[in-house]
Amino acid sequence: MTLTGEFFAFMALALVAIIGGVLLLNLNKVVHMVVALIFTFVAIAGIYILLNAEFVAAVQILIYSGAITIIMLFGIMLTKPYDDEGDSASHGSKWRKILLFLGVVGFAFAVYVGIYNFPIEQVPSTLNENNTLEVGKALYSKYIIPFEFVSVLLLASLIGAIILAKREDKEGDSK
Repeated sequence: MTLTGEFFAFMALALVAIIGGVLLLNLNKVVHMVVALIFTFVAIAGIYILLNAEFVAAVQILIYSGAITIIMLFGIMLTKPYDDEGDSASHGSKWRKILLFLGVVGFAFAVYVGIYNFPIEQVPSTLNENNTLEVGKALYSKYIIPFEFVSVLLLASLIGAIILAKREDKEGDSK
């Protein structure tokens, strides 16, 4: 095993992704949970960049940043404006956090040992050359019919959602 900048970047991004996921599960406020989720998604996009998948990283940022905005809006609108902070520092909660931390560390160690003791021979490949260009060529030549089908399906679902929302609005006005 050689210690390179790519190795340290991967470890830092993986640590941010894991910490973001654990914080997402343990935080109580919706806004804090969404910020933890954003950190996780950005770290995963960084891992995609390390894997020379720039297109997937850009799509990860674009789609999930929009999705995070929607999650934040719905989360804030649909939850109560105050949080009842009870006895969160109880004895069982501390043990749960300690066991969770030990489980994450144990899993990380098992993955680390499993990866570096698994004999994989490296084969030169040209998969990452002009990645975005190749995805665009495939999307607009080989997969043009499914691409257009998905766009029509999304348009139909958008129109259906508007019709359903208008129908509920009219029912609310008549009462």
